[in-house]
Amino acid sequence: QVQLVESGGDLVESGGSLRLSCAATGRFFRLNSMGGYRQATGKERELVATIAAREGITTYADSVRGRFTISRDNSKNTLALQTNSLKTARLSVYYCTWNATGTWDAPATAYWGKGTLVTVSS
Repeated sequence: QVQLVESGGDLVESGGSLRLSCAATGRFFRLNSMGGYRQATGKERELVATIAAREGITTYADSVRGRFTISRDNSKNTLALQTNSLKTARLSVYYCTWNATGTWDAPATAYWGKGTLVTVSS
């Protein structure tokens, strides 16, 4: 089992930046990829960015490309999402997710944290 804890959420002004972090504890056999999602009040959860655990290949949603950067430290089991030039938005919850296998023959499982709150004021 993998437990994820996000941190770094805050109230920030439009144009500001936040560095969101995700720390993982627990055991797993292989980590496949990690990702960041966000869900604004009244809206559906959307994928923001992903990063492949081994190759470090990243993908971004069009809405954040060029402003957000996802990174990982496999030795510390941490994930970071640097968010720059934040746009005015209602309260959003940012989540991290890990796709990992528990044993060599187990299917991949998506693990989720409980999220960290971000509000961007105008």
